[in-house]
Amino acid sequence: MKRPRTADPYRDLDVIDARAPRFNQATIGTLALVSLATGWWPLLAVLAAQLAVGLTLGRRWCLPCLVYFELVQPRLGEGPVEDARPPRFANAIGIVALGAAALAHALGLPALGWALAVLVAALALLAAATGLCAGCELYRLGARARGVRSHRLDRVELADFQLAPDGEVVLQFTHPLCSDCRALERRLRDEGRRVITVDVSERADLARKYGVALVPTAVAVNGRGTVLARLAG
Repeated sequence: MKRPRTADPYRDLDVIDARAPRFNQATIGTLALVSLATGWWPLLAVLAAQLAVGLTLGRRWCLPCLVYFELVQPRLGEGPVEDARPPRFANAIGIVALGAAALAHALGLPALGWALAVLVAALALLAAATGLCAGCELYRLGARARGVRSHRLDRVELADFQLAPDGEVVLQFTHPLCSDCRALERRLRDEGRRVITVDVSERADLARKYGVALVPTAVAVNGRGTVLARLAG
């Protein structure tokens, strides 16, 4: 049974159907191999430009995105909806790597250009096949590192969340269209925890204040506002 679409792919840009980046990665990886097999290195520049246009102008200008959202998704239904920032970061890395590969060829360094092309193809096809996205993981590591450095989640101000100092509670930063967010909230409530959700699409100010770079992010907080444990994010 197909899942109904919950997120508009062209308006709800802070989330994305998790299958869409994998479709895009399969396309990029396959075409990078085509470039290698044919020796036509300008295709690498075309791929970099296409990623850049989609990243800056939106998904309507991303050809693999259009194919997925207009042809594939209507037939398969919507997949799990996730935070769009990690795949966007991965696309930015792809732009740099493919652009560098094309530049290397233009400067007469074909060995370097093809090495970069093979690297992009391998990582893109790995992500498409397994869901293991190297660029996404780099984004998550960077997000965690920023949170550790800022120490913003060592303590929260209970008044920000309209909470009284009356025992432990879980603060979950979420998005209403995020599948992982809904699953985490159900699990926490099933464990008997008291959960207060913060919709980052409505409270971007709190997300910025507490350094939340990914959803879902959840922390257990005591009645004094001290963070006892980071449960997600």
